[in-house]
Amino acid sequence: MKPTHIEHIGIAVKSLEESIPYYEKVLGLECYAIEEVKDQKVKTAFFMVGQTKLELLESTDPEGPIGKFIEKKGEGIHHIAFAVENVSGMLEHAAANGVQLIDKQPRRGAEGLDIAFIHPKSTFGVLTEFCMHPEK
Repeated sequence: MKPTHIEHIGIAVKSLEESIPYYEKVLGLECYAIEEVKDQKVKTAFFMVGQTKLELLESTDPEGPIGKFIEKKGEGIHHIAFAVENVSGMLEHAAANGVQLIDKQPRRGAEGLDIAFIHPKSTFGVLTEFCMHPEK
């Protein structure tokens, strides 16, 4: 059981409105979607770079996970997301190998993906997300 590719890289930002122009005007990328994920207290903006997405994450609540991350660490790379064929299976595999889980079951994330996170204490400081399209 292994990831098929890097699905996206999550980047915490204070403001989508202020950060999107950098990705569009300087890097020449196109923001193709902006979405709010209310239960995660975040607003996202997506860009494609080859086969990989960049996901900008703006907190909608200072007490949400992105708000707390920015308060503690500032803006920057928040997580790396790997596309997998079975999120539940990857969680079971990770747990069986002593990895600390944040999510014990997949949940719905941005773009309708099933997602789950594993703790950066078990991944050498990198918050890691597994994700898949639910129809797969």
